[in-house]
Amino acid sequence: MNIFVTGVTGYIGGSVGKYLADEGNTVYGLVRDSSKLDDIKKLGIIPVKGTLEDKDILTMYAEKSDAVINAADSDNRQAVETFIDALKGTGKTFVHTSGSSVVGDDARGDYTSTQIYSDDTPFVPMDIRQERVSINSSIRRAGIEQGIRAVVLCPSMIYGDSLGLPTESDQLPKIIRKSRELKAGVHVGKGVNRWSNVHIKDLARLYQLLLEKAPAASVFYAENGEESYGDLAAAISEALGYGGRTLSWPMDEAIEELGDWARFAIASNSRVRAVHARELLGWKPKEESIMSWISRMND
Repeated sequence: MNIFVTGVTGYIGGSVGKYLADEGNTVYGLVRDSSKLDDIKKLGIIPVKGTLEDKDILTMYAEKSDAVINAADSDNRQAVETFIDALKGTGKTFVHTSGSSVVGDDARGDYTSTQIYSDDTPFVPMDIRQERVSINSSIRRAGIEQGIRAVVLCPSMIYGDSLGLPTESDQLPKIIRKSRELKAGVHVGKGVNRWSNVHIKDLARLYQLLLEKAPAASVFYAENGEESYGDLAAAISEALGYGGRTLSWPMDEAIEELGDWARFAIASNSRVRAVHARELLGWKPKEESIMSWISRMND
């Protein structure tokens, strides 16, 4: 299969592109930074120089490929619309990477939500996630109205070493860096907010299954367990040699340093269950748990 993947110099896109190339697919990877072209070639990915704003390049490689995976920017509506226009009427597959923060709340670390979302559970997004949810809805509509096998994937907190270039995931590395700075495991507020999580290699396998058999207009969560940020902070503290000591990072200080990202990424609850992935696609996560990975991150 010929697959066009955006974001191949990043954590998700690079890992997925490498995994799919290793499985025998021809993978074209969109690369913004010319200095990384050779590194991408070494992963077995054919680099395509360009950005999400290059409509002609996106269109050309969407037409050239059997499937498109957007793993570069969940909130770039222009790129999504370009792919939909290029793919409409072809029956080809378009997998768009969103995230489980779409169901996040404004807990600020201070409460555990009792709400657990499966793939079909209705929800009202936070203010800072309304546009992303609107983009996801437009993709799913294209799967019904535009003759595209359009799919939205919402990974939860991702952990594990990159399969591609040596890049990092989003949430844990920021918490780990702050923990190193303060010499204690860090969480926001009380740290009782909970997030589901998934290993990057299990996630890469799920992308392959989506390409093979996901129905059009479907949405999938990706998770294999959940933890509170307080428990993650304690595990990070142990791994860094701080004896399990933890500290609360005030919400206003976290926002000042990280922006509104802190609200939906490290201070909210995002509890999801990957029902469709397991029951419709036969996805079977098998990598180590997030706590196991944290415990040996300095090995």
